[in-house]
Amino acid sequence: MTAMELAKESAKILHNKKAMEIKVIGIEDISVLTDYFVIATGTSNTHVKALADEVEYQLKQVGIVPDHIEGHNNNGWILMDYGNVIIHVFQKETREFYDLDRLWKDGVQIDLTGVLD
Repeated sequence: MTAMELAKESAKILHNKKAMEIKVIGIEDISVLTDYFVIATGTSNTHVKALADEVEYQLKQVGIVPDHIEGHNNNGWILMDYGNVIIHVFQKETREFYDLDRLWKDGVQIDLTGVLD
C-alpha cells in the first residue's frame, strides 16, 4: 500500500467511525517528518480513543502496524505514526489549540471526494 493509499484508507476508516473535519495534508515536499498527515476530530475522550483504536485494528487486519502510538493516556490527542503517514486524532479544543491545519497550510490538501462518501 502506498503512503497516499494508506492516508486515504485511514481517512475512510475515521469517516466510517464518525470522525469530523477529516483532512489529509501532503507534506513530503516541505518536511522530512513524513509524507502525509491525516487529521481528524472526535467528539469526546471516548470517541478519540475509539477512532484511534479502529484505525489501528482495521490496518492491522491488512498487515499494517504502527511504528509508534502516543497519547492513549491523554485522549485529547492521539498520534499514530505509520512512517510515511502520521495520523492525528484530536478533541475539538485540542485541535484548535495546536492548530496543525494552520502550521502545515503550505502542504498539499488532498481531495477526499469519493473517499469519504
